[in-house]
Amino acid sequence: MPTKAFRMTLNPGQSEEYKRRHDEIWPELVDALLAAGVQDYRIFLDAETHALYAVLTHHDEHLLDELPRLSVMKRWWHYMADIMAVNPDESPVSVPLEPVFALTAGDA
Repeated sequence: MPTKAFRMTLNPGQSEEYKRRHDEIWPELVDALLAAGVQDYRIFLDAETHALYAVLTHHDEHLLDELPRLSVMKRWWHYMADIMAVNPDESPVSVPLEPVFALTAGDA
């Protein structure tokens, strides 16, 4: 299954609010992510730099490409825009990360 990783930036002082909003993620957004083939999605915070590191495992890249067109995704971006770096369309500024190492139990 393909995995992608990317970096986003949280505004200083917003880590608790970011976590709270994700703890209360909207069920319709969860449904949209799962329908797009997301199998596992994790976000980690480097509190020192305010960098968010996301790792996403998915089934189908084509389905992920549809997410930005969904109204629930646009509403989520708008909801998050006040606490993180965003593009003009309010999508998070996201920098893809290059894979350099992987180890899975099946490799041993």
